[in-house]
Amino acid sequence: MQGTSKDNGGRHPLYRGVRQRRNSDKWVSEIREPRKPNRIWLGTFSTPEMAAIAYDVAALALKGTQAELNFPNSVSSLPVPASMSPGDIQAAAASAAAAFGAARDAIVMANNNSQTSGVAHVNDSYENTNMNEFMDDDLVFDMPNVLMNMAEGMLLSPPRPSAFDAAYYDADGFTGGNDYLWNFP
Repeated sequence: MQGTSKDNGGRHPLYRGVRQRRNSDKWVSEIREPRKPNRIWLGTFSTPEMAAIAYDVAALALKGTQAELNFPNSVSSLPVPASMSPGDIQAAAASAAAAFGAARDAIVMANNNSQTSGVAHVNDSYENTNMNEFMDDDLVFDMPNVLMNMAEGMLLSPPRPSAFDAAYYDADGFTGGNDYLWNFP
């Protein structure tokens, strides 16, 4: 197979922590725990990219920001294991690989449909769409991370005024054009 060699034990030439199974089209990923002889088995995957994503999740969990990653630009979208236990690291790695595989499949399906469908008709209605097609919006929009970021933003308390100034309020308690909310430093 292209990209592998018997000289390097089936390791992928581009991706760290990834090797091809003997006599198979499957790719496996594992990582060694720092300062220990133990390895954490991350799983068997259909593509080397899925195995590389799984390795990245485990490397970030075990080595932190000093980890050498296969996809350094995707760090913000990778799941974080619940703990440092091998089981939690395996679960997070499998989740990231599955999300990558599902997103890849959705893109391939969308590309295939756009090439075969030709020109869309203006009179097509919602009922005429193919209901067998499924695109996971959570994966496309990275909803778990978006919701977590929104929740973190809501935990911030608003700025407090330095002192109550009665000049800003009229008799009914409403503020004028100089609300302190819009004028905080």
